Amino acid sequence: MIEIVDGRLNLRQPRADSIQVTGMPSLRATFPLLLATALAASPALAADAANGERIAKRWCAECHVVAPGQTSAKADAPPFATIAARNGTSVPLDKFLLNPHPKMPDMQLSRGEVADIVAYIATLKK
Repeated sequence: MIEIVDGRLNLRQPRADSIQVTGMPSLRATFPLLLATALAASPALAADAANGERIAKRWCAECHVVAPGQTSAKADAPPFATIAARNGTSVPLDKFLLNPHPKMPDMQLSRGEVADIVAYIATLKK
């Protein structure tokens, strides 16, 4: 910082708390816009039903009927079409799949994989 004291030119470092930046919007004001833009532009956040079908055929078809034309599955595991037809369950399907529960192995699916499976099941709703 340059200042003139008693007719003399003094150079000194500014204090950190005295530095002001002008002409820039505050982070508080711009953060919501930046976050919304990032979320809207991220294709990874969109559920992919086709990938959900691939995952279901690989990991779920041993116990569930996951696709039309599948001929065998365990009798006590509901077909995906039946799951799709259910209205208003107490626990959303994605939450159910993310938490280990009896009768179903903990497959350690990612949130994205679960979203893809849920999107695929939704395509089976009639």
